[in-house]
Amino acid sequence: MRIEIPEQKKLVYEMSIAIRWGDMDAMGHLNNGSYFRYMETARIDWMRAIGFQPDPDGEGMVIVNAFCNFYRQLEYPGDVLLKMYASDPARTTFETWATMARADAPDILCAAGGATTIWVDFPKQKAMALPEWLRALVTA
Repeated sequence: MRIEIPEQKKLVYEMSIAIRWGDMDAMGHLNNGSYFRYMETARIDWMRAIGFQPDPDGEGMVIVNAFCNFYRQLEYPGDVLLKMYASDPARTTFETWATMARADAPDILCAAGGATTIWVDFPKQKAMALPEWLRALVTA
């Protein structure tokens, strides 16, 4: 199953991640699980960049689903240029997407993925409305 990233989206964060030798698999390319770690790293770094720190005693986001489409292999050595996008805020959720390309070939898409996030009160383990500041940031 291939899930497509929508045309209407807002670029919210961009970063470069070094491909580590230990991220490779027996076939000599980036292990599939590493793509999900890269997307997670971008989401957390983005939240920190906008001044929000995840707090297990407070509120924050939780991923309720995630996907990744693989188009070309990524291999060591190199850096991945990851661009993160967001949109579609609902009452308690919003969508994030990421594109991944080699930093030395930024126009050649190697993978694209995304996740649905839900805003929660961690102690109560209950969904809650997205804060207005976040809604403004993710609206395309």
